[in-house]
Amino acid sequence: MDASDLNVFEAVARLGGIGRAALELNTVQSNVTTRVRLLEQELGTVLFERHARGVRLTAAGLRLLPYAVEVKDLLKRARRAATDDGMPKGPLTIGTLETTVAMRLPRIIARYAAMYPDVDLTLRTGTSAESVTRVLARELDGAFVAGPVDHAGLVHETVFREELVLVTAPSIAGLPDVGRAGVLKMLVLRVGCSYRQRLESLLASRGIVDVRPLEFGSLDAIVGCVAAGIGITLLPRGVVALAARNGEVALHTLPPDEAMVDTLFIRHRDGYRSSALSAFMQMVRAAPIQAMAAE
Repeated sequence: MDASDLNVFEAVARLGGIGRAALELNTVQSNVTTRVRLLEQELGTVLFERHARGVRLTAAGLRLLPYAVEVKDLLKRARRAATDDGMPKGPLTIGTLETTVAMRLPRIIARYAAMYPDVDLTLRTGTSAESVTRVLARELDGAFVAGPVDHAGLVHETVFREELVLVTAPSIAGLPDVGRAGVLKMLVLRVGCSYRQRLESLLASRGIVDVRPLEFGSLDAIVGCVAAGIGITLLPRGVVALAARNGEVALHTLPPDEAMVDTLFIRHRDGYRSSALSAFMQMVRAAPIQAMAAE
């Protein structure tokens, strides 16, 4: 059994079929079938059950798969390390909160792209929970998430600090009015958004339990519907400062222990820290940690 055997096995397991794996590996089906059978003979166990739509892993295959994935990732990181000559280049995939993109990253990305044109930078927006999962799966080189984060497989550092505010229609004076307006909805991003969890806790701590969530896919949609009086939300002040100045929404200050939240940058504890990632983090650290309300 060698790395190439495990690579074939991993492709078949991930794609669920010999033919699909052959296409990805740029080979013929008979070659993939032979490699799988030889691996099964060497291990003395069946790794796949065949069925009309493809294959599924046996119990032995399920036990082997994490090691195959780990070997594939290790070889990928070894290749990146060997070809990294200190000049930032190649792929760099970063996960981020939508609020971080809106407030913090445009200037950083513009400067980074100008200084390091050979880096293929990709941003993937998602909730904190989604980004944690993707970093652990090594799908991301790192990610901006809302703190706190406590996982043995991750390392993190605080890069930004945001003030959260309760955002309502201008007609609502504050939390007491929210409690009386039981028909209002809690306008939030999908499950896994840390601001959503904080808003739920904030309302519950004040005995407000009848505010149902209404999920949206973008911050602009949330702010627009808050302005229309459909519901309330919790967001960093910098995201909604302009809408507040224009009189579209009202912002309500919260006690510091509920308002302040750290944005962390996380990466896999065993992940390779490329020159591209190191240069990116240098720019992030150079940015102000505290957001200005006008941003």
